[in-house]
Amino acid sequence: MNLDELVIRPMSKAELGVALDWAAAEGWNPGLQDAESFHAADPEGFFLAECAGEALGCICAIAYDETFGYVGLFIIRPPYRKQGLGHRLLNVALRHVQGRNVGLDAANAMQEVYGRYGFEFAYHTIRHHCAGGGKAPAGLIDLTSVPFDEIQRYDATVFPTARATFLSRWIAQSSASLAVIREQELAGYGVLRACREGYKIGPLFADDPEIADALFQGLSARAAGAPVFLDTPDANPDAIELAKRRGLTPIFDAARMFTRGAPPGRIDHCYGVTTLELG
Repeated sequence: MNLDELVIRPMSKAELGVALDWAAAEGWNPGLQDAESFHAADPEGFFLAECAGEALGCICAIAYDETFGYVGLFIIRPPYRKQGLGHRLLNVALRHVQGRNVGLDAANAMQEVYGRYGFEFAYHTIRHHCAGGGKAPAGLIDLTSVPFDEIQRYDATVFPTARATFLSRWIAQSSASLAVIREQELAGYGVLRACREGYKIGPLFADDPEIADALFQGLSARAAGAPVFLDTPDANPDAIELAKRRGLTPIFDAARMFTRGAPPGRIDHCYGVTTLELG
């Protein structure tokens, strides 16, 4: 590969579908409708590397606002690895989100590499797995019955910043979304989405372990007989305890890293991250 002939350009929504096929081949198990939500988060934040018309790799850099960005979907196709392409792609991505605190999820073996770009370890995200099923507890309501402004308000207390455009698409694409209301305010919500294999729950945000447990049970019940996956931050011990209590098995973990330290947000209210690709 001649890097002098390399072109890195914005990726279309249709091409994002191809990138998600690459992600599936890597075992990342993307959602069946992720392209719509991902692209909506930042249409200018997806990049494709090409050489002589052949697609070699991709990356995304989501500028959520002026303060926070996220890098993900970083894939170099196997024949083109270890040739300097990753460095070129990452630099393009970081320019797109420059001036912000930027997060990413890294394979543990890659922490030192990302450290050279200014990323520092914050905590681990652990992917857990179980078989869906069981009975939904009382007290859950459909998230779509909650005013979107209230969903936005609550989400921004846990996620580092507001993400209205992405969030509206994410909820719309879900297989199920549930909520708990306490004292006329949202006290927790969770989203279940269909993936290449089974379902993922994320986000799973809640004021306390009891609410998180009820939401998990309700969403798991909607996936009876299918694999269910939950990505839990070990910075919230109650999230790890929920996974143990419900018999989930850890599959792998990734290192959540940031360029300016862990951002504001109630990590103690995060029982399942939204997606490793977009934060």
